[in-house]
Amino acid sequence: MTILAFDLGASSGRALLGRLNNGKIEVEELHRFPNDPVQVGDRLQWDILRLLHELKQSLLKVKHREIELQSLAIDSWAVDFGLIGSNGELLGNPYHYRDHHTDGVMEQVAGELTASVIFEKTGIQFLPFNTIYQLAALKKADSPLLRDAKHFLMIPDLLRYFLTGEMYNEFSNATTTQLYNPLTESWDAELIQAIGLSPDLFGSVVQPGAHMGSLRTSLCEELGIESVPVYAAAEHDTGSAVVAVPSLDRSFAYLSCGTWSLMGTEVNAPVINELAQQLNFTNEGGAYGTFRLLKNIMGLWVLQECRRAWERAGISYTFPELVKLADESEPFGAFIDPDDPLFLHPGDMPARIAEYCLRTGQKPPESNGAIVRCVLESLALKYRCVLELTEQLSGQAFGGLHMVGGGIQNTLLCQWTANAIGKPVWAGPVEGSAIGNLVVQWIASGELADIWEARRVIRDSFPVDTYEPEQPGAWESAYVAFREKTGIA
Repeated sequence: MTILAFDLGASSGRALLGRLNNGKIEVEELHRFPNDPVQVGDRLQWDILRLLHELKQSLLKVKHREIELQSLAIDSWAVDFGLIGSNGELLGNPYHYRDHHTDGVMEQVAGELTASVIFEKTGIQFLPFNTIYQLAALKKADSPLLRDAKHFLMIPDLLRYFLTGEMYNEFSNATTTQLYNPLTESWDAELIQAIGLSPDLFGSVVQPGAHMGSLRTSLCEELGIESVPVYAAAEHDTGSAVVAVPSLDRSFAYLSCGTWSLMGTEVNAPVINELAQQLNFTNEGGAYGTFRLLKNIMGLWVLQECRRAWERAGISYTFPELVKLADESEPFGAFIDPDDPLFLHPGDMPARIAEYCLRTGQKPPESNGAIVRCVLESLALKYRCVLELTEQLSGQAFGGLHMVGGGIQNTLLCQWTANAIGKPVWAGPVEGSAIGNLVVQWIASGELADIWEARRVIRDSFPVDTYEPEQPGAWESAYVAFREKTGIA
């Protein structure tokens, strides 16, 4: 039984084939492609039709290899969306969450509605690019997109609509908008109306594992393929990644590590209280009645932007080369808070790191290796801070940290994370989001009984590397200095 997962990240996409063989999962990469945003004038946008083209290329590869496909599903990054007009066509390229059109909007909306009301209704972390602020920015700009829009679809729902003709929003991604009320289990009409929109724009919300129709006839005729069932995965890629955490313990902490780092734990009900709001934690929907109590951390974005800046200057590094440079540099030379607003937008990240260091009374890193080391050490130390807050908020104590996602290929970051938190790190699997996507399809088709059988099978199928903490004294001192220099309480 071969199934297909489309896993779309903020920098690349991939199509992976999955098979269950003798109680183990086999994953094969079918197609990988870049996902580069496009600057058009003052706007940063997603090339959504290019992504659709790459999905079609994946389906053609299935055809050419004469693979009998049983089903497929899509997961992607959160918060971004497309708007559909009355004729069923996409009205414009979706804006990128790092576009500047939301600058200052979160503060304005939170001031008008009050932050406590927004959090009480949604339980979602305040981030300037959340969907509510993107829509509020479009409304304040009197965007013709909103005037003509009849349907709101988030990125995986939009691509699924292109494939099937069916329009639904999926639960795990819908919760990230800061417009969905997990207590009423519906879109929050009061919040939607408060930013000047009609609740009619937002359609039905379906759960992970729901059958969402099949490939539309016109697509099958275009590609010369047979139609197959399409399911809703946990369509926020972090939701899929958490499904794939190979924990046999019902209480666990996870870190989904990639362009973004998302750290938290799985709970059965949203934690919506004054402390959660004060700590700016989020309660994103998960699969099978769960919620992801977590905090977004800027992640490897800062390092990726440094690499792009150096490439523009004519210096090209592979990521292994950057890791080697970091390993050879002096430890604990400078620290940054990866979540400082200075690092949110694309640009000259090495210069911004220097600016941050000068602003906080530190000597900026003097070499590229020192910059990389500064970023990776700061990430590891921020992980400790957020893990401690997760324990405080959830009332749990975790014996270690499960790391999943592409970022775990950076073994130095995994080891430094173990050093920083003073606990073991269990790293694996790498393709966490895609594997979570696959197992939701297998649960939906009855091949796996539930999420706990799926996690046991995942644990039996993929290697998990253990990193034990080292140099506890040096890292404890570094943590004190990190909090002092960054001002993180």
